[in-house]
Amino acid sequence: MAPHNGDRPFLVGLIGAGIQTSLSPALHEREAEQLGLRCRYRLLDLAEQGRPPDAVGEILTATRLAGFDGVNITHPVKQLVLQHLDAVAPDAAALGAVNTVVFTDGRAEGHNTDMPGFARSLRTGLPDAALDRVVLLGAGGAGAAVAHALLNLGAGSVHILDTDAGRSSTLARSATDRFGPGRAVAVPLSALADELREADGLVHATPTGMEGHPGLPVAAELLRPELWVADVVYRPLATDLVNTARVRGCRVLDGGRMAVFQAAYAFELFTGVEPDTGRMLRHFDDLVHPQGRRDAHAQ
Repeated sequence: MAPHNGDRPFLVGLIGAGIQTSLSPALHEREAEQLGLRCRYRLLDLAEQGRPPDAVGEILTATRLAGFDGVNITHPVKQLVLQHLDAVAPDAAALGAVNTVVFTDGRAEGHNTDMPGFARSLRTGLPDAALDRVVLLGAGGAGAAVAHALLNLGAGSVHILDTDAGRSSTLARSATDRFGPGRAVAVPLSALADELREADGLVHATPTGMEGHPGLPVAAELLRPELWVADVVYRPLATDLVNTARVRGCRVLDGGRMAVFQAAYAFELFTGVEPDTGRMLRHFDDLVHPQGRRDAHAQ
């Protein structure tokens, strides 16, 4: 936790591209208020500023100098930010991606709350999902967190596909080094159809489906009813993949729970105070369904 002057609010933010619809500010600020804390959460949008991803180092330095207690990191800089940190927590170092940076005594320490966030999402959202063979589409920062989370949960093997074959191979090697031979395999994207015929589940961890990146990442006919499908995208919550998988009869986990749980873990890193995740899930539903409707996230 960063040293903090209790006379001012916690000042945190989010660095990424195309993040104007992020629910992170509302989630953090509302939970802080409920706990009797003050929090200000700022969006630092590379796209809005017209800056490239490699500007993340400059923005990170600026936030530290401006007195931020920490920042979240999202697409497309979860891996690029590593070179700008003074220290990296073991889990984040193992998977090569950071989504939370805490400033302590002038130093920037990187953490990854996506990994435990996805693990808790899957455990609570699809508690009896078979994990013998799981296909992971996407080997970027979110994909790395998902791969390690699945293997921590006991997945027999995770088959990783990405448009960048080098990236999927790198992730497979890092997971193999940590979990043992045969647990993670890099597979050519051209083999997706064959992989899904043999899989228990599919996790989608690419930007496809996000606002500004519409589309379906896999052909609809590959989504057989026996397959469970999880999407890490949460804006929109009902992505084309989520909607199509439901129509095809698949058991589906949208990105909402992961969004809330990773935020909760980050909140505790920023403040040193454990949040109420049930309350955060209900608040998330209020934000997504402002007319008072509830979905499976409400507890």
